[in-house]
Amino acid sequence: MTANETNSPRKPVLALLPAYNEEKRIGDVIMRTMEFLPVLVVDDGSRDETAGISRLIGAEVISHSPNQGKGAALLTGFRYAIENGFEAVVTLDADGQHDPDELPLFLAEFTIGADLVIGQRDFRKMPFPRNFSNSFGTWMFSRALGQYCPDNQSGYRLYSRRMIEASLDSDETNFEFEVEVIARCVALDYNLRWVPIQTIYAGETSHIKPLRHIRHFFRVVHRTREIVRGSIK
Repeated sequence: MTANETNSPRKPVLALLPAYNEEKRIGDVIMRTMEFLPVLVVDDGSRDETAGISRLIGAEVISHSPNQGKGAALLTGFRYAIENGFEAVVTLDADGQHDPDELPLFLAEFTIGADLVIGQRDFRKMPFPRNFSNSFGTWMFSRALGQYCPDNQSGYRLYSRRMIEASLDSDETNFEFEVEVIARCVALDYNLRWVPIQTIYAGETSHIKPLRHIRHFFRVVHRTREIVRGSIK
């Protein structure tokens, strides 16, 4: 970090796009997002032109090699945000499932003190079996959390600076990171908010491995109980 960066005023909000082999869709997402916020792409070991296209459009890019998982990509972006003085981060998927025109919904909640804002999808508009898995996961996670959590796996989120700082020591490197963050938010009594977002599916390829994801989701549900009870800080 340079002296000028250290002394520069705090910047408000950074858009963070974790990306893996998204050369076909990421360009449009970046351009639309840049209408609202500066963009950082964390290219998580892509084997296509994801990083090159992102740079060409004007996004800041950090590359992982090899692929390390979505949680690791988010943590890389969080550290960049802290080091560069951002007060919050909004995360969007790079495959077009999140509408950048909905960014003002998240920013509005941040201005009134929210620490974690999660985009709530309509499971009824999801294809099978995603609708079932998300509904079942919501039920299980809500029981572990001790309060209703309408969408624990939505990746469209805003994290305040203190929520980011509270998440930096997580050892979750994949999709489970986003579930654990909710538990941390509740355990710390931070301000958790929800905003309704569009449920968009257009043939995107999921990077989730079902059997692995189910196994680790159950593990994170157990960990959530421990975090909420104060057994894990």
